[in-house]
Amino acid sequence: MADIGFVGLGIMGHAMAQNLIKEGFDTVVWNRTASKADDLVALGGRAVASPGDVAREADIVMLCVSDTADVEAVVFGPNGVSSGISPGSLIIDHSTISPGATKDLALRVNELDAFWLDAPISGGSEGAVNGTLSIMIGGDVSQIDRSTPYLEAVGSTITHVGPQGAGQLVKAVNQILVVVNQLAVSEALLLAQAGGLDLEATLSAVAGGAAGSWMLSNRGPQMIERDWSPGFTIDLQQKDLRLVLAAANDLGVPIPGTALVYQMYRALQNQGLGEEGNHALVKALEMMSGVEVGSHD
Repeated sequence: MADIGFVGLGIMGHAMAQNLIKEGFDTVVWNRTASKADDLVALGGRAVASPGDVAREADIVMLCVSDTADVEAVVFGPNGVSSGISPGSLIIDHSTISPGATKDLALRVNELDAFWLDAPISGGSEGAVNGTLSIMIGGDVSQIDRSTPYLEAVGSTITHVGPQGAGQLVKAVNQILVVVNQLAVSEALLLAQAGGLDLEATLSAVAGGAAGSWMLSNRGPQMIERDWSPGFTIDLQQKDLRLVLAAANDLGVPIPGTALVYQMYRALQNQGLGEEGNHALVKALEMMSGVEVGSHD
């Protein structure tokens, strides 16, 4: 038996699986595009033919895929994880999906005498590579204890936030903070640019004070350099915001700032920019103002 299984080798999942292998765990992996596992196999991981094979090889299976439908497909679709789990197996879902759907998926797994933790992640591609992700977990505490060595290989902040589904709702809270903060960073740097300020000096002046934030310190320099490579793409951010807006609607909570950012990202998607990093939000403001952050004209 493998120590741990991993399904989904995108930007985040690949780095997470790599860290598990580097920590010395016998790690079995699967990805829809099989070639994404080649370098992990070279590092000592093992690739198998289906998500069900991952579950047959490992009692604990981590998932990191794009959306709710993708989680359902890799768990309950043909040759899905559920076809290979045994009583007592554990699925840890690091994807960001619907809190309501999470409860339903978890119940279906529980009915197979297996366990489910919803454990969405935050920290960008940098956090995934460095093994410093924040992990917000819904589910049974005893299952977190069981999986702690593997969680600690991929994250540095591991927080139990409540029962099944709570992890996904906390991730919605996280995403509100991410995108509204990104809007603030965008507006601030646009103002600095329009006023002729030295952007690097301005960033240094404010980053250490009350205005400081992860988005400012990590995405601000990229914006100044006009480096739009994604830690997290606009398209994926929009998927998350659809989930956030749906959850807020279900709960009757107004979130006008988040809704505004969603519409701005939609405008950028319509410009063909969905694969750029979410910090390219500033481009929507640039289109409105005619001012370009980082421009030396």
